[in-house]
Parts: sequence; structure tokens; C-alpha cells
Amino acid sequence: MKKIFFISLAILSINLSSAQNADKAKALLDDVYNKVQSYDNIFVDFKYVLNNQEADINDETRGDVTMQGDKYIANFFGAQQLFDGSKVYTIVPENEEVTIEDKSEDADTVTPSKMLTFFRQGHTYQWDILQNVQGRKIQFIKLIPIDTNTEINSILLGIDAETKHIYKVIETGKNGTKTTITVNSFKTNQPLSKTLFTFDENKYKEEGYYIIRN
Repeated sequence: MKKIFFISLAILSINLSSAQNADKAKALLDDVYNKVQSYDNIFVDFKYVLNNQEADINDETRGDVTMQGDKYIANFFGAQQLFDGSKVYTIVPENEEVTIEDKSEDADTVTPSKMLTFFRQGHTYQWDILQNVQGRKIQFIKLIPIDTNTEINSILLGIDAETKHIYKVIETGKNGTKTTITVNSFKTNQPLSKTLFTFDENKYKEEGYYIIRN
């Protein structure tokens, strides 16, 4: 009887600890979200690494994105993507091509404007390791997708414990692919041109770009 009691007590303690850790993780993520929402605009310069050892894939590049509300302009893999609040413009100088599309209504699509807030829904949270990165304390939170049909196995979100800014995102797919985004520079409330998020179609037509409307 005593053995059953102690086993039950141990299970209860584990469940209680897990619940407390999940609450602690959610509280930190709430701090991150509130901090992001407090800024008028955000500029992020980042390193992107895609790795799959089994498929012998290891791609690395750098990119940057400027966000203001839902609007954004991103430079990545030699292309530029602009969202003006209603349409997405993908500009590929190498092909002299611009693709114009309506805003995606897919809630699962992580756009640049969601890259700092995507964790707000669709995941359970776990408190993970604390790392010292060049004197900065980076607290990791593990996100487990609630949707079991997703191709994502888990996401590790590294958060600067002092600034409450996201420092690293490590996404592990069920196929073994690991995608890592590391923030090199995080700037806020920068002076922005009033036309930064405005697409000038005539400019690209004059430069001989092919305009594709989807």
C-alpha cells in the first residue's frame, strides 16, 4: 500500500512540476510578445541555416527584414518580398520578375511579420535549457505543435533573458531537416521612409521586369 502511495505521489509531483514549467514558459513568451508589440517597427538581420544530413543538404545564407505592424519588406536568398497590407510582392532581380499575390489566409504560414509572434497559438510549451552565449543568458523554450499532422516535430525558441528578444529559432522537421535562424542584429523604432512598404509597379515595368499576377 505504501509503495502505491509513493508512486502516486511521485507521479503527482512530476505532473505538478511540468505544469509549473509550462506556465513559466508561457509567461516568458507573453513577455516576448508584449515587448514586440510595444515597438513601432523592428529591423532584424539574421543568419539562416538549413541542414539535413541524410539528404546531404547544408544551405546557409543571411537575410534581413523590416516590419511595421503586418507590413514588411524582407531580403532573402537573392530575392525581396514586400507586403503592403493587402498584397505580397516577390521581386527576383536575377530573373527580372515580380510575382503579385493576395495575402495568404493560411493560419499555419509563418510570414516575416509573424516570425516574432508565431508561437502565440498552436503549440504546447516546455521550459528548456539556459545557455550562456558570449555573456548573454539565452533561455530556450520548446514548442510542440498541437496539430499532429504537421511536418514539424518541435521548435526551440532561444530568448535573451534580459531584453526579452528572440535570439534563435531551431525548427526540427519529422523528416530530419533542421532549420536554424540566428538573429545577428535587432533594432527597433528606426526612421522609415513613408514609401518603404509601397510597391512601384511602373518602376519595374520600365526596368523590363515581367509582372506575374496570381
